Amino acid sequence: MATAVRAPSTAPKNDFLGAIALLAAEKNLPKEVVFEAVEAALASAYKKDALASANLICRIDGGSGGVRVFAQKTVVEEVEDDKLEITLDEAKTIQPNTYMGDIVNVEVFPQNAGRIAAQTAKQVVLQRLREAEREVVFEEYSGKEGDIISGVVHRLEARHVFIDLGKTEAVLPPPEQVRTEHYRPGQRLKVYLLEVHKANRGPQVTVSRTHKNLLRRLFELEVPEIFRGSVEIKAIAREPGFRSKVAVYSRQEGIDPVGACVGLRGIRIQNIVNELNGERIDVVQWDPDPARFVSNALSPAQVHSVRILADGTTAEVVVVDRQLSLAIGKEGQNARLGAKLTGLRIDIKSLSAVEEAEPGEATLQMSAEPDVKRETPIWAELAAAEAEREREEREEKERAPLAASLAESAAPVEAPSAERPAAPAPAERAGAVRFADEAMPRTLTGPAPDTRASRRGPGGGGSGRRGGGGRETEEQARARRAAAGRRGTRRSLDEEIEEEMEALMEDEEFDFFGVKDEDEN
Repeated sequence: MATAVRAPSTAPKNDFLGAIALLAAEKNLPKEVVFEAVEAALASAYKKDALASANLICRIDGGSGGVRVFAQKTVVEEVEDDKLEITLDEAKTIQPNTYMGDIVNVEVFPQNAGRIAAQTAKQVVLQRLREAEREVVFEEYSGKEGDIISGVVHRLEARHVFIDLGKTEAVLPPPEQVRTEHYRPGQRLKVYLLEVHKANRGPQVTVSRTHKNLLRRLFELEVPEIFRGSVEIKAIAREPGFRSKVAVYSRQEGIDPVGACVGLRGIRIQNIVNELNGERIDVVQWDPDPARFVSNALSPAQVHSVRILADGTTAEVVVVDRQLSLAIGKEGQNARLGAKLTGLRIDIKSLSAVEEAEPGEATLQMSAEPDVKRETPIWAELAAAEAEREREEREEKERAPLAASLAESAAPVEAPSAERPAAPAPAERAGAVRFADEAMPRTLTGPAPDTRASRRGPGGGGSGRRGGGGRETEEQARARRAAAGRRGTRRSLDEEIEEEMEALMEDEEFDFFGVKDEDEN
């Protein structure tokens, strides 16, 4: 007769620990942080009546959920306040390795806290958790400064746009808003995280839609070549909401930087334009030559000539008359963006005015200043870049012999071979033609067999596949292939063709060029 045995029931999970775990999950905080907050709250709740002046700490057992309360006391010679001090002899009974001036935890057993104490503990827990949440948010978003984040417009107050980021709210102030954009609640935006700082009401996250690095991050998201570093963004000039210019440069040979940014049928650049609500974007190629770079920066206008003045901070540009308005742009926009992009002051002149002007006559049509005036001429920067490049090349040349010597020393030393090549015959002269079997050392077993002779018959003149003087029959060919397959040999197609051609050429009855047929006719 079978006997049923009841499995031992496990102890129910402690409700107190379950509540702490649930609170940590709701607030998205580590359990240790919640434990510290609850311990501080319990210590403040028990600090009543007789223990009001004591320095209490609480410890929660993570396994059972039990709470132990300790009073911290300082070891002194003479006790004046028994709630804060303890003698050395009493301290040694609790903790043997205790010295004068140490702090000892003495366990106490306070009475159960009342309603007011419980309310105080609740407030302490909420305050500690709120501070922990703010610290977590600050640590998370302070590491994302200078990056793109996505959010949803939550509300608009006094021209400020508040964006919900999930864990916190970000503010988009009026100076960082694009004038042509209209924001509405529920609209999803990609914004540039400008700064994060601590405020009285928690971390304050400030974002921007006008920063030029927003355009840089969007290019990194859409163009894999820029994200990998094959294509580099050298400079960005932007007038938010209207037009931008981006100078790109390829660091890998064979990659078109402009084509990589535009994408197939303009799909990549179109995604960025859509994200910026129709802002025009010109992608130009960066060039180390400042004259060519200025010419590219004024695209789509075609420049006749560019001359960098002696001061190194001004570029004099001459364009044909029909390209003058295009080079200047609407209200000088193209020229302004070109100056911001290159960092040079750009003076635009028409070709006809330059040709017809007398010496000393002013021919300037438009002048655009960069955002930041160049302190040093561009020639100094180019010279510094050239000196840096030459220094890197010189260091590379100096490292090359050292690397070669290290490679030679690390190469394995070949063991001396027992077989030495035969000394060359005295009749041989330098530069004479030698065959492979003469140049290679002979093995101890003797000369290498002649494979062509081994394929021939005993007579040396006929093929081994021929019976007498006739051609190989189909049955013989099949038998030869089957035998080769049984031997496990694998012959290449070239080898089989060579053998077939040898057999045909050695066959006296086979007419390769069809001469016999013509003679018979």
